Amino acid sequence: MNKPIQGGCLCGAIRYEAKGTPVASTLCHCASCRRASGAPSLAWLVFNEDDFAFVAGTPTVFESSPGVLRTFCGKCGTSLTYQRQTKPGTIDITTATLDHADDFAPTKEIWVGEKLAWESLNGMAAVFPASSKASPNT
Repeated sequence: MNKPIQGGCLCGAIRYEAKGTPVASTLCHCASCRRASGAPSLAWLVFNEDDFAFVAGTPTVFESSPGVLRTFCGKCGTSLTYQRQTKPGTIDITTATLDHADDFAPTKEIWVGEKLAWESLNGMAAVFPASSKASPNT
């Protein structure tokens, strides 16, 4: 992608920009993402860390589990990013906070082993019972 991908929080206090091509586009069903977002699942767009920057405001950082840092807007609470020490060099951005989120449909659903029973899978994406490093369950 040539033009920057932009997004931000609900109140507009935090804005970010990403460049380049996303590494992955996922929909996560893990309990941690559900609780952090207050939603039944959470869509992520993954970028190389060097291709991402906050361009307005400073998000609040929360270590949601050992070695996992999540950012959110301290004013409106919007969940923004996810990084883990075991996967250095990348940053996950909450897809729904993108200005043009429709352009980035998830290509895989991960952690479906923790999926809420009443949420449906999309049927168009590869499905993984845990991390996408496992074999797809089709």
